[in-house]
Amino acid sequence: MQFYYGNQMPLRVLDETEFWKQQEAEHTVVMRELVTNLEETYVAALKRWKVELEASHQHVRRFIESVIRSHNTISPALHKQVLELVSFCLQESVAFIQFCRQVKNDSSAVSDNQTAKVVIDHIVDESEYFIGIAQTILYEQT
Repeated sequence: MQFYYGNQMPLRVLDETEFWKQQEAEHTVVMRELVTNLEETYVAALKRWKVELEASHQHVRRFIESVIRSHNTISPALHKQVLELVSFCLQESVAFIQFCRQVKNDSSAVSDNQTAKVVIDHIVDESEYFIGIAQTILYEQT
């Protein structure tokens, strides 16, 4: 996490959220490319996840622009919206982790691919890292 923001919580948390949503979207491609014989249901689901995660990433980017343009005069309404967005992104990451674990545990293509299992575990670990950061920042605000 980039702590150089000091007390600029909205930018801190939005910066982290933007980075991790982009990572999660890229991870959907990694999984599809790594497991070339992945079942079509998982391929289709990963494509949907990519679209959803990219949409979240773009939404976060728009909020970053709003915060930057506010020149550190963030209204209570904008602050509340930032916290709600981060909370949504956190829950989205929880669901993405559940999906990744489902692919790892239920896909026969993954069961035969030890590298894929390790990569999926790494993807899950990274999403869990984001969740930990987001929870810490959200809890600091309460």
